[in-house]
Amino acid sequence: MLRGTRRYTVAMISDPRAVLFVLTLVVVLSIFLEKHVPLCRAVGAALVSLLLGMLLSNIGLLPGNSPTYDFLIGPGVSVGIALILFNVNIRSILDAGPTMLAAFGLGALGTAVGAVVGALLLSGLVGPETWKLAGQFTGTYTGGGVNFAALGQALDTSPTMFSAAVAADVMLTAIWMATCLAVPVLLGRKKAEPNVAPSSATPDDSSKPQTLEHALSSSGRPIHISDAAALVALAIGTVWGAGKLAEIFSFLPEVLWLTTLVLAVAQIPAVKSIAGGALFGNYLILLFLAGNGAQSVVANIVAVGPAVFYFALITVAFHGAVIFGLGMLLRIDLPTLAVASQANVGGAASAMAIAGARGYADRLLPGVAVGLLGYAIGNYLGFGIAGLVRGLLGVG
Repeated sequence: MLRGTRRYTVAMISDPRAVLFVLTLVVVLSIFLEKHVPLCRAVGAALVSLLLGMLLSNIGLLPGNSPTYDFLIGPGVSVGIALILFNVNIRSILDAGPTMLAAFGLGALGTAVGAVVGALLLSGLVGPETWKLAGQFTGTYTGGGVNFAALGQALDTSPTMFSAAVAADVMLTAIWMATCLAVPVLLGRKKAEPNVAPSSATPDDSSKPQTLEHALSSSGRPIHISDAAALVALAIGTVWGAGKLAEIFSFLPEVLWLTTLVLAVAQIPAVKSIAGGALFGNYLILLFLAGNGAQSVVANIVAVGPAVFYFALITVAFHGAVIFGLGMLLRIDLPTLAVASQANVGGAASAMAIAGARGYADRLLPGVAVGLLGYAIGNYLGFGIAGLVRGLLGVG
């Protein structure tokens, strides 16, 4: 027997302030790796942040649940989205709607097929509530987690099964967000960019409007404290205003009010002249992605049994095969497919996070539109698939 041997374990961080500190370090490291490591540069800091957050969570350093994540998923990402939307020219998205809608429809179809197939394959392992999970997974992978909760309550899913499904859903949503960030890079063809030397720039170049992709990593001009002060006031004001409008006019979701308010404000010439909106917004979205990854704790899936995770995996796999497979056959571009897919799986906010992180300026608003459509039809489609699976399985 060896003496003096010690076992070292990773001490989990529970203080929300410390969790936030670690996530900020994750973002710093992700940006560093993007600049200096070719593979990380290829997939981008957004994907690196998400994967690092997932890694730290699953080795036990970060908790699976924290008020920090709640803040980032709520007000944090809302402010980030507002800051990015301040840079969007509404005229640039007028031609993207029909294509995005078609991509979203393919995704919803793939989700429904995947839920039915998963239910039929795994009903013996999942148990008598298989049909309920089929409805919940259909709803959540059509329009996001709002539908998941609503369907679980309506179908009276047991607490144990609901918790297992939540764990599976959170992990699959994070994994699929990583997939949607990576697919356009890994499968797409890079466009040749002109190799212009910095010395060739003319004095007038600084006045040219930036693309969102460039604005996400650089403000293009010095940011003054007046810019930062105005951006904070505008972003927080629009997020607060959207929440109040959603309370008064509850027939429309808060994200729609937020988008409407931000776009209205963004058309004001004085607002367009403020520097740094996309830069600060992208930073908040990187924090959001890191927090999203940190919520994906593999141990939660194992504790309740892998069958529910496999069920969710099959549903998302069919969704991905249909939206990307048929979508590419129909010659729909990969950025549109990625944003539409994330609108299906993660909802409107996640779709905007993908569009913002990748610099797809003309997909931001179409992503919101189909995300809201997912909120609207997800519950109906979920109820329909639940009933269909219940009949196919012969459950009384």
